[in-house]
Amino acid sequence: MTLSSPWLMLALTLCLLLAYLLYMMLSPRHGKQQMAWRAHAQLRDDWFEAVSAQSGSEILAVQTLRNSLMSATMTASTAALGLVGSVTLAAPSLQPLMAPEVGVAGVLDHLTPRLMLELTLLLLLMASLVASAVAIRFYNHASIIVALPVGCDARQRWTPSGKSHLRRAGMLYSWGLRYMVLVSPVLAAIVEPLAGPIAALVVVGILLNFDGVHAQDY
Repeated sequence: MTLSSPWLMLALTLCLLLAYLLYMMLSPRHGKQQMAWRAHAQLRDDWFEAVSAQSGSEILAVQTLRNSLMSATMTASTAALGLVGSVTLAAPSLQPLMAPEVGVAGVLDHLTPRLMLELTLLLLLMASLVASAVAIRFYNHASIIVALPVGCDARQRWTPSGKSHLRRAGMLYSWGLRYMVLVSPVLAAIVEPLAGPIAALVVVGILLNFDGVHAQDY
């Protein structure tokens, strides 16, 4: 295997992307060194409590959540369109694997770096679509709750659920957007294997620059 081997470039690209995702998942949950996306979850909790304590803020709260809902909708729509295109792209490579006479050994023989990249592309777009679609669901539920008049019994009863829905929606939207951005190095690797690790380094570096903002700085 040479330094420019497509398999080596594939491994480097996927290892960089996987390392980034694991780092984000294992980042500190509390304290000044927590990642920005975790700090933003607390921000959403504080926002929900603030609008729940201020009478007359219902319309403003609904409009704010509507903006977030539309952003998640755009991400989900983009992921769905990309997924359809990726299926079309990967179909010729996957068709030989669907033949009845192809066994396990035959599947391994048909595996190529390009096919692995196409499958990774499908996986990232599918994850982005699912995360964004579920985020839309939670944003919708949170919008209904904040539309209830402040001070009424129903609002007080549903406030804990509203905070939970908003927190989940924000986190899912955040991950859906990250999965979408991570598609870039995979596409670069499909075009030119050597470009995969380079693009992965650039994209991961940019994401870490945003994600690494400390809680007191966001």
